[in-house]
Amino acid sequence: MYKILSLLLLLSCSAAHAGEAEIRQSLQSKFPTIGKLEHIVKTPYSGLYEVVVGDKLVYTDELGVYLFDGNIIEAKTRTDLTEQRRHKLFAIEFDKLPLDISIKKVKGNGSRKMAYFTDPNCGYCRKLEKELAKINDVTLYMFIAPIFSPESKDLVRNVQCAKDPAKAWDELMQKGIAPANANCTTKTDKVMALAKKLRANGTPNLIFADGTQVPGYLPAEELEKYLSPNK
Repeated sequence: MYKILSLLLLLSCSAAHAGEAEIRQSLQSKFPTIGKLEHIVKTPYSGLYEVVVGDKLVYTDELGVYLFDGNIIEAKTRTDLTEQRRHKLFAIEFDKLPLDISIKKVKGNGSRKMAYFTDPNCGYCRKLEKELAKINDVTLYMFIAPIFSPESKDLVRNVQCAKDPAKAWDELMQKGIAPANANCTTKTDKVMALAKKLRANGTPNLIFADGTQVPGYLPAEELEKYLSPNK
């Protein structure tokens, strides 16, 4: 069943109502290591406030004395309200991505667009490539870097320095054929910096043309829904 809210910490409570500033102060004083509270906004459900901390969306009460982690599900429609908010809050302006540091691959007419962070030593990244092989009429922008494993550094360099990086990537991820050793000036540092900026802390991390960011692997049928949302 759905996990609606997991209570992390229950603290003593006062009767006074607190605003955004008071909630921020309360959380920061009670959780000194919580990090930067980038966003605190009241939700329309049960008096909860949503709080963005780094790449996480959590919840607190109107006093800032409870902290909740989990997804809120609308019971009637079984709509995952938290996931909807994550998509909006962490949306990315696709056209502002530095696509010049990616590896580009055009399939079919290339009319649809998708970018993703990936790592050659990531098992789910390999699964993703098998699913992407079933997708046509899409332009893929691959930000490859040793995000999942530092041991991927040499493989990433060899792919980026290959004569045909897209082909070298496909052979590595779909056939297990490692690229030949090569040396060149790579864009790995820039990809790693971009991943940090966009909170892409794991791989795969998918970015669709409408700005939706989806951390994790998706099967082909789900990829199609994001690639063609109006169908």
